[in-house]
Amino acid sequence: MPDTDSEDSAYLSPPVQRAARLLRHIAEGDRVTNMAATARALGINRTTLLRLLTTLEAERFIEPAPNGGWRIGLGLIGVAAQAFFSQDLVQTAAPAIGRLADEVELSAHLGVMDGTEIVYVVRRTPENGRYVSNIRIGSRLPAHAANMGRIILAYLPPARVQEIFGHAALSASTAQTPVTMEQLRARLDEDREEGLAWSDGFFEAGISSVAAAIFDSSGTPIAALNVSGNTAAFEGPARRERIGTLVRETAEEISRRLGWAGPAASPNPTKLKVVV
Repeated sequence: MPDTDSEDSAYLSPPVQRAARLLRHIAEGDRVTNMAATARALGINRTTLLRLLTTLEAERFIEPAPNGGWRIGLGLIGVAAQAFFSQDLVQTAAPAIGRLADEVELSAHLGVMDGTEIVYVVRRTPENGRYVSNIRIGSRLPAHAANMGRIILAYLPPARVQEIFGHAALSASTAQTPVTMEQLRARLDEDREEGLAWSDGFFEAGISSVAAAIFDSSGTPIAALNVSGNTAAFEGPARRERIGTLVRETAEEISRRLGWAGPAASPNPTKLKVVV
C-alpha cells in the first residue's frame, strides 16, 4: 500500500508553509519585536524571517503595528472578508444591509471585532445617497472609538471588555474619544441603555453615524451594523428617529435570522440624541 502521507508531503512547499506559520504566529499575538525569539519559535534563521516579513509587507498581508513590530494587514483581512461571504453571518446580513442603505440613503456597513479593532466586512452604498463612504472592506478602526465597536463592547461583560483592552492605552481619534477605562465604561453604559451607539463627529469631524449590535443564537454580540453620512443628513428629530429605528430593526432582523430569540430585557425605545 502506498504511503499517502509521504506522497502528500512531497507536494508541500516549505516557503509557503513558513509564510503561513509566520502569519499565524502574528495573528496569535507575536508582533515580532524580537526577531531572534520569533525565528527560534518558527525554526528558521533570522535572514529567512526578514525575507518573509519583507515579502508579506509588500503583499499587504502584514503591516507595521502602531507600537512597533507587525500586525495582520489589510490585504489579508480583505481576502478573509471576502471569504466571509460563504458564511452565514455575511450571507444573512448583506441583503438586509443593502435594503437599509437604500431606505436611509446612506452608506451601511457590517463590522466584526478583531482584538481591539473593528473590521469592516460588508459595505453597501445607496444608488441615490447624499453621502457615500469611501471606507473599504477590510478596513480596521479602533473599537473603543468607532461606534460599531462601542455597541459590541456595550453588550459584553465588563470583565471581558477589561480583558480585551488590558493595560493598553486608549488612543484618541477626536476630543470625544474615551481615553480611560472609566470613560469607556461610562460611554458603553449609555450605548447599552439606548440600544444604539450614536456618533456626531466622534470619529471624524462632520460625519455622523449610528450603530446597532447583531447577536447570535446564544445572545452574544458577534457583529454590528451602522449607517454613516454627513452630519447634515441626520439633521432633524424625525430624520434621526427614522434612521435609528431602521438601524435597530435591521439589526434585529439579522439577529433573528441567526437564531437570536430576543433580549432578556429590551433596551429602551429609540431616543433622540443630539450631540454637539
